[in-house]
Amino acid sequence: MTAKRAAIVIAVVFVAYAVLLGWRGVLLIGTGDPVAIGLGVAVLVIPLLGAYLVWRELQFGRRTEELAHELDLEGGLPVDDLPRRPSGRIERSAADAAFAQYQAEVEAAPDDWRTWFRLSTAYDAAGDRRRARASMRTAIARHDRL
Repeated sequence: MTAKRAAIVIAVVFVAYAVLLGWRGVLLIGTGDPVAIGLGVAVLVIPLLGAYLVWRELQFGRRTEELAHELDLEGGLPVDDLPRRPSGRIERSAADAAFAQYQAEVEAAPDDWRTWFRLSTAYDAAGDRRRARASMRTAIARHDRL
């Protein structure tokens, strides 16, 4: 299953969950009991917060895909040719070497979204998802300022 299809399936499952949970919140509010009304309101907040978070993640994925497509058209998309272990994971030493190259590119051109995009792929290859996502957010922000 592709990542896009998995995201769609997760979003559909979340919508079903949010509807069921929201309905329970409405039922609690409908009882008229002050405690139940308080719980019902709290239960309604959970799907709203969840919907915001799901929307935000889907937007992040969409924007990342758009930037990857644009960079690919320019011929600047990094090639995934790093050596891998039998398990499929990238060898750490190769990921570190690629990271050093992309880090130097960012230092040379910190306002270029392309360098931040490539740095994000290097972080991802090294297994640092938190920094990969932060670098991709920076790439998106730099691209949006154009």
